[in-house]
Amino acid sequence: LGALLWAPWRALHGAPLAELSGDQDFQLFLHKNLEFTGKIRADVATLQGVVCTTFQLCRKEELVLVQQDLGIAQAPLEQCHSHAFRTEGCFSQIRDGLRAYHSSLAAVLELLPGHAGLVETLQLDAANLSSNIQQQMEDLGLATVTYPTVTYPTVTYPTGGRGPLPAFSSRFHHQVGGFFILANFQQFLQTAYRALRHLAHL
Repeated sequence: LGALLWAPWRALHGAPLAELSGDQDFQLFLHKNLEFTGKIRADVATLQGVVCTTFQLCRKEELVLVQQDLGIAQAPLEQCHSHAFRTEGCFSQIRDGLRAYHSSLAAVLELLPGHAGLVETLQLDAANLSSNIQQQMEDLGLATVTYPTVTYPTVTYPTGGRGPLPAFSSRFHHQVGGFFILANFQQFLQTAYRALRHLAHL
C-alpha cells in the first residue's frame, strides 16, 4: 500500500491542489482531522479489544470463511491510493465510507450494550468527521462525487428507531459481523489517515 500511496501525491505537485500546500486554513483542517482520525482509530481499537476478550474473536484469518458467508465488504477507498488519485474522489469516498460505518456501528451497539457510550461516541465522531470532510470540499470548491458504498443485507431490529442493521442468522454470526465491521473500519481509517497525512506534506 505504501508504494501505491507515494506516487499519486508526488504527482499532485503539478496539480491545482499544490497551490493549497501553503494555505493555512487547509493545513489547519488537515492537522486537526489527522488528530481526530487518530482518536477515532484508538476508540475502534478499544472496541476491537472488547470483542476479542468477550467473544474470543481476535484474528481475521481465522474467520474469513464466515466473513464470505456474511457478505461484509470494505468501504471503497481506491481513489485515495490509486495512480489516478483525485482529491474530490478521495474526500468523497472518505465521507461516504464514514457514513456507512456510522450506520453499521448500530450492529456493534446491539452486540456490546455494556459499551454503548463508547459506540455512540464513535458514531458521533464518524458523523462529525464526515461533516468536516464535506465542509472542506465545499470550501475548496471540490465537486461532490458519489461512489457505491458498502451495503449489507438488512433487517429491522427493535432498536428504538436506530434503523436497519445487518441481518445475522445467529448470535455467532452477529459476533463475527461486529468483529469485521470494526476490523474493516480500522483498515478504512488507516487509509484515510495516510491520505490526509500525505496531503499535509505536499
